[in-house]
Formats: sequence, C-alpha cells, structure tokens
Amino acid sequence: MGSSRKNYPASFKVKVALAALKGDKTLAQLASEFGVHPNQIQQWKKRRLSEAEQCVSTRRRKAERDAEELQAELYRQIGQLKVELDWLKKRVGPGH
Repeated sequence: MGSSRKNYPASFKVKVALAALKGDKTLAQLASEFGVHPNQIQQWKKRRLSEAEQCVSTRRRKAERDAEELQAELYRQIGQLKVELDWLKKRVGPGH
C-alpha cells in the first residue's frame, strides 16, 4: 500500500518559507515544528525567493517603461511647440 502525497495550502507554504527565510531556526528545526521534510522547506524557500526577484524586476521594468513613455510624450510636446513657434515667427515677420 503506497502513501499518498500531502497537499498543503499556499498560506501554509508561505508561512513555512518565510520562517525559513528568517533564518532564526535550522531547516531541521522547522521540519520538526511544521511536520514537513527539510527538502520540501528548501524548495518552498527557493520558490519564494525567485518569485520575489521576479516581482522586483517586473516593477523595475514597468517603471522604466513608464519613464520612456513620459520622455516620448515630452519630446512630442517639445516638437509641437517648436513648430508652433516657427509658425508664429513667420506670421509676425522679422521686423516685429
């Protein structure tokens, strides 16, 4: 008779992973406390770290994209104002 796999809720996984990330206790202590194999805790910890890195890099890319969009809009406005200024200079003439 084989043993079935245990499924843990995401909240439990996050709780255990955060405890491992704190570094207050060893994996063996956490495994004993939560009733989970140390390798499983290590996997959850590793996954949380990679998700955190992705989150930060996604935010950074969004901030860079927003800055590029703002810069493009400002250049567009500068171009438009330059065209309007040139038009006004021609309308008024050189003597005024």
